[in-house]
Amino acid sequence: MSNCRYLVTNGVISQTSDVPPVASFLEAHPGAYTTSRTHGTAARVLFWERHLRRLVESARILAETKPEYLFGTENARISSYSASPSSWDSIVRPVVNDSLRNVLPVALEGRNVGEELAITSLVSGNVNIREENREKERIFHAFDVYLHIGVYVPPVFGTEGSSAHLAVVGPGRDTADAKFSQWVRKA
Repeated sequence: MSNCRYLVTNGVISQTSDVPPVASFLEAHPGAYTTSRTHGTAARVLFWERHLRRLVESARILAETKPEYLFGTENARISSYSASPSSWDSIVRPVVNDSLRNVLPVALEGRNVGEELAITSLVSGNVNIREENREKERIFHAFDVYLHIGVYVPPVFGTEGSSAHLAVVGPGRDTADAKFSQWVRKA
């Protein structure tokens, strides 16, 4: 398996070769996230539109109900931003799609035959907020959008050890309608 990982921040591909594994990345950045993967030798991204909708909705829910999960506990007080769902969509979606378009050709070239790509998108609060007069710009500068790309080798179905086992214990998640990186730090 190749060890290629890529990180795109607000549309700019990181030039460093030491991109952390996705679990470490999520531990280090509070925010709403979603993960998809490619299929068919990276010819398609699975359920991409559904993942984008979930990402936008999760970011909106966290900003309104659990800002500490978006900005981090020490910066939650600065998160008094609210916007309509269409505003969130018009802010987050273009940055995520542009980031994917920028990094996909590079990531495809760096993988080995038979490997797929795991794509994790994360919207995190930016504590260096630049105030603007127009609400849309104010919100845009309050968030960072990340795309973490790693290699994924799908298991061969029907072989020993290819099935998954899951045990869930304890109370349900806070803000269950939103998918956020806080769970990685709690696990």
